[in-house]
Amino acid sequence: MLDTPRVVTTPEGIELTLNVAGPVARARAWVIDALIRVVAYIALATAAAAFGGFGTGITLLFLFSAEWAYPVLFEVFWNGATPGKRACHLRVLHDDGTPVSWRASVIRNTIRAVDFLPFMYGFGLISCLLNRDFKRLGDLAAGTVVVYVPPSLALSPALRAATSAVARHPFVETLAVPHAIRGANHATKHPVPLRLDEQRAVINFAERRVRWSDQRANELAQHASELIEGAQGGAAVDRLVRLADEFTGRRANAAKEMGRR
Repeated sequence: MLDTPRVVTTPEGIELTLNVAGPVARARAWVIDALIRVVAYIALATAAAAFGGFGTGITLLFLFSAEWAYPVLFEVFWNGATPGKRACHLRVLHDDGTPVSWRASVIRNTIRAVDFLPFMYGFGLISCLLNRDFKRLGDLAAGTVVVYVPPSLALSPALRAATSAVARHPFVETLAVPHAIRGANHATKHPVPLRLDEQRAVINFAERRVRWSDQRANELAQHASELIEGAQGGAAVDRLVRLADEFTGRRANAAKEMGRR
């Protein structure tokens, strides 16, 4: 798989590291999506055969509509990923890391017809190989990029519900993790990848901690097992609070840097 890191800064001033997906990974996703569509087409054609000419017309109409609507609908309503992309952990985003819009998805998938020329995405492959972000012509026109999203070590639904975190970029998964969880006398490196909504959940936990009893806070902290690294009771709560301080400190620093530009 050809992947390359690409750093973008969100409107919130947070630096995201996106792993741009190469043509091999994208080809695998395309094959999966093609197989799904072929199976659906065969099933529909078999069922429509009983209706004669009318069934044939419906099948042809479905084939045309699905060929164009399939990628757009999934990209817009399913976090920028068709079933094939999701199976390969890929996602379509705008160049700035925000979720793909209707306009961008329609543009990139309309120009897919040009990318396909002269045979089996010949132009698209050439474009990918000549571009550092492996963009096909549709991506260049739409201002989009396909990234590899490793499975996230997500926080527990219980902790998410308790903190009610809402992200402005809920579909962007990132390796923008804290450089260290700072303790009283030492700093501990922590490699857990967190999405923006998960970072917000940790921050909200720290902000709302004063409203809960110690027992409730300790209980919720245990749902973030990957982050507390075996800590129990108040130590687990303190670890999450320090992690929240790290997140908010990095955001403040990023905002200052953007203000200087």
